[in-house]
Amino acid sequence: MMLGAVTYNVLKDWDLETVITKLEEAGFEAVELRTTHAHGVEPSLSPQQRARVRARFEKTKVRLLSFGSTCEYHSPDANIRRKNIEETKMWADLAHDTGAWGVKVRPNGLPKDVPPQVTVARIAEALREAGDYAAGKGVELWVEVHGSGTSAPPVCADIMRRTNHKAVGLCWNSNPGEVRNGSIRAAFELLRPWIRNVHINELADPRYPWRELFTLLRQSGYERYTLMEVAQSREPERFMRYYRALWKELNRP
Repeated sequence: MMLGAVTYNVLKDWDLETVITKLEEAGFEAVELRTTHAHGVEPSLSPQQRARVRARFEKTKVRLLSFGSTCEYHSPDANIRRKNIEETKMWADLAHDTGAWGVKVRPNGLPKDVPPQVTVARIAEALREAGDYAAGKGVELWVEVHGSGTSAPPVCADIMRRTNHKAVGLCWNSNPGEVRNGSIRAAFELLRPWIRNVHINELADPRYPWRELFTLLRQSGYERYTLMEVAQSREPERFMRYYRALWKELNRP
C-alpha cells in the first residue's frame, strides 16, 4: 500500500505546483484532485493545458492518481442522471489525457418516495454506461461509499453486483457507520471484491479501528493507495509529516 492525499481539504487552497511540491516534501506518493479546488485541473482545460499537467506529473514521483468528481446517479429525474453521466465521460477524457488512473464518483442518498431497489437499479444502469466509456479510455470509475442510505455496505454491494463492470469498483470511505462492536470486518469482507481505492481520515480517532483496516487491506492483497481526506489544518506541512508517521505505524505488520 502507498499513501496519497485528496486535495479535500488540507490541500484545497494550493495551486498545482504547490500541491506537488508539498506532497513530495512530506513523502506522499499520489494525489486525487478534487473538483473546484485551487489546483484548477478541470474538464474545461484545453488540450495544451492537459498536456502540461501530464508533463508536470511525469517529472515527479507523486502520481496523479484520480479526479474527485461530484458525479452522482441517484436522482429520480432522468435528465439529471443523463447530465451526470455525460459529465462523468468528460472526467474520463480528462483522466485519459492527463494520465490519471481513475475518477471518483458517488451516490449521494436514497431519494424519498422512491423504492430503494429502483434507485439502486438506476445507479447501476448509469455506472454501466459510464463504465463502458471509461474503459474505452483506459480509466476506472471508483464509486465512493457515500450518502445517506447509499453508504450502507449492503446497498453498495447491491450496486456493484447489479453494475457488474470490470472498470467500476468502490472507493472505501472509512465511514463510522460500518463499525460494529469495534470492528469493520463484516463490512470490509462484504465489499472487499470491489475495493479499488481507499479514503482514510482522522487516523488518531480511536472510534475507528484503523489498525484493523490496514491489516484487512494487507491480508486481502490490496496494493493500491490510501488517500488522506481530512479537515483543514492551520499548519498543513507539519500536519502532513505527522500524518505520514502515524500511517506508517498503523501499516506496520
